[in-house]
Formats: sequence, C-alpha cells, structure tokens
Amino acid sequence: MAAAAADGPRAVTLHEHEFAVQIGLRAAPGSASARALETVLGVPLPGVHGEVTGDPDGLHVLRLAPDEFLAVDVSRRQRPGDATPCQDALEGLPGQAVDLSANRTVLVLKGPGARAVLDKSVALDLRPRVFGVGRAEATLLSTVPVLLMRSGEETWRVLPRASFAEHVVRWLADGMTEYGSACPEEESAARSVRPAQFA
Repeated sequence: MAAAAADGPRAVTLHEHEFAVQIGLRAAPGSASARALETVLGVPLPGVHGEVTGDPDGLHVLRLAPDEFLAVDVSRRQRPGDATPCQDALEGLPGQAVDLSANRTVLVLKGPGARAVLDKSVALDLRPRVFGVGRAEATLLSTVPVLLMRSGEETWRVLPRASFAEHVVRWLADGMTEYGSACPEEESAARSVRPAQFA
C-alpha cells in the first residue's frame, strides 16, 4: 500500500507492516496444550482479556477469546512453515495452530494525532488510563471488524481482514485529512513507497 502522512503538531502517519507472521492458536489456558505453545513460542499466552504478551516490536500474542489467541511477529516476513513448530508442539494434544498470515494485514497509525483519528471511528475509550500500551481489543472501525492494538504511546496497530484492508486504509487516510494529509488517491499517485520514506 502507499503510505500516508500528515505533518504538524498533530502529525500522524499510516503505513503497513507487510507480510507479518500471524499464527492463530487454540488452547485452553493453563492446559498442557497452552504450556506446549508457550514453550515453543517463548512467550506466555495472555491470561486476561485485552492483554498482549511478548515484544510488541517482535513476536507477541493477542488474546481473542478465552481459548483463542493470535501470535504476531512484525520483525520479519512470513515464510512457509512458520506454524509448523506450534503444530508439532500440539502433537497428541487438543488445540490448533494455523498460519493466518494472509488473513489480516497490519496497519500502523503513528504520531500525536493517531488517537484522534481513531476516536472518530472506534467506539472504545482510547484514553491511556483505559487503553494503555500493550492492550488489544476486537472492535469495529466504522463498520469493519478489526483488531486494535496500542503498541506505543502514540502508535496503534489496526488489523483488518485482508479483504477490508483497502477500505480501512482509505477510511483512515480520509480521517487524517484534517491534519494535513492529502487524499488517498493523491498520496497513492505521488508516493508508491514504503514506510521508511516517512520515518
């Protein structure tokens, strides 16, 4: 995708973590299956609603439901067989590990104005005392189901299904226009580039 950016005191940028590793996991918390996954991942599974464990800039795990998790690694690109170690760890145990890397994309909204952009479209209280760093929730952005994670004080990740990604990008870019971003079409035409150019 083309990146978008708005300058100024409420600057905000939007870019994509391309081809991030995403593995869907099913295991009952505290079970032998959960322990096997935690051992192979090297990261504990989140124990409470909204919690994210691990390194937000590397491998981390989001809790989607009491026995459902999403392991995400934004430090490298997906490769065939990424889910195999987890699948092998569950051999003979109840549970599931499925490569879902193509299922969702990872969009990054960053900057002092990022929360204001999200506030327009997300019916959650995003203030830091409620939605702190390291929290993730399943919610709607406009009418699109997404996973929303706060990975830094001014950094948010939005994970829509791949089929909704273009709509979500356009929606967020439109929300950035009041902070000085050009319209998505102009951005796309002028900047068919990757995030590093807007760092």
